[in-house]
Amino acid sequence: MKLIKNILCAGAVFMAFAGYAQSSKGKSGTFALTNATIETVTNGAIQNGTVVISEGKITAAGTAVTVPSGAEIIDCTGHVIYPGMIEGGSRLGLTEVNSDARTRDFSEIGEVIPQIQALTAVNPNSVLIPVTRVSGVTTSLALPSGGMFPGTAALINLHGYTPDQMYAGFKGIVLNYPQSGRRGRFDRRTDEEINEAAEKALKNLNETWGKLAEYHKLDSTITASGSNEKLDYYPEMEALLPVYRGEMTLLIEVNASNDIRSAIDWVKDKNLKVIFTGVSEGWRVAKELAEANIPVVTGPVLSVPTREYDRYDRPYANPGLMQKAGVKVAIRNNGAENVRNLPYDAGFAATYGMGREEALKAVTINSAEIFGLEKELGSIEVGKIANLFIADGDVFETKTQVKHVFIAGWQIPMESRHTKLYDEFLERSPGVKK
Repeated sequence: MKLIKNILCAGAVFMAFAGYAQSSKGKSGTFALTNATIETVTNGAIQNGTVVISEGKITAAGTAVTVPSGAEIIDCTGHVIYPGMIEGGSRLGLTEVNSDARTRDFSEIGEVIPQIQALTAVNPNSVLIPVTRVSGVTTSLALPSGGMFPGTAALINLHGYTPDQMYAGFKGIVLNYPQSGRRGRFDRRTDEEINEAAEKALKNLNETWGKLAEYHKLDSTITASGSNEKLDYYPEMEALLPVYRGEMTLLIEVNASNDIRSAIDWVKDKNLKVIFTGVSEGWRVAKELAEANIPVVTGPVLSVPTREYDRYDRPYANPGLMQKAGVKVAIRNNGAENVRNLPYDAGFAATYGMGREEALKAVTINSAEIFGLEKELGSIEVGKIANLFIADGDVFETKTQVKHVFIAGWQIPMESRHTKLYDEFLERSPGVKK
């Protein structure tokens, strides 16, 4: 991606926000979070419990916990400890100001460029990262966009000085599945033009996959023979090989019900690890998704219906309808500056049929399981990475305040551009006179 160019061109823009970047350092050590309600997610709620954090991990969680000598004690009386929320796909870290192209680095030129790594473009000093994490979102999937295969997405923890430090252990190649419908209300193409474009896009996808199959065959033959011969290097084919062999996840962005059915058929006879993303009309084909055993990352929930004649609440109910049909569902915000609203996306899903327990899973353990990281993230259990936060109430309620955040065992400063602006204007100097 245009990382170096962006850094040079956008220097002035980033410097304008420098005072709001990660200015205060996080704090590591041993912590004991006492007298709390613990929302473990996987083992119910524990009342008046204690969580111990040491060396980046959760080392104890329960009611009969001995506080280690020298631990920093945080009294959580009246508060709730939650696992850190996982955003299942966004541009967070890849863009700063959407209206300024110099600060956008989530899209590259080209239709088939799976070798482009979103992780290399992540800006650890993004102003948007502190704004997001103080809302309890500790992890996010940096998602490239653009052509048919726009690149490789990467899961990042929202703390660190470098992209490699932030990397949370999952990568997946993105496929924007061909669309058979209109692209927004201003799409003036005829039905015939739309169908032709969709057929052409699907043909291009199948041709690319056919080339990949041939590349795999040749590579496997050479490897099996023990020959020193090497294939001509095609970076796009090399990047896609692990997907073809079922070693790496393919994230298929697909939304309309007809396209979802087509995508289900497309993956049916392929040995693929697949996640469907977007899935805004998943409720129409929930049974088919469940039968295909395909997990989904859906959202944003806070959006308008895909069709004018649909009920206003279809986007709110979509996660719950899929979950009730037997689909494993995670929720994403799919934004950048508003990834901080992930709790409210989940809250609306809870209210419109999903229920609070399942909605909480959809932004924690379900996301971890879908990304293959359920042993490290998504719940409060001994041995897991200490990604968690402390709030003074139900995290899905707008009045609830997040009091403390921990990422990989680091206590994160509760600062953001928002808090600094609040403090600045609370004590204005010089003041404003009438």
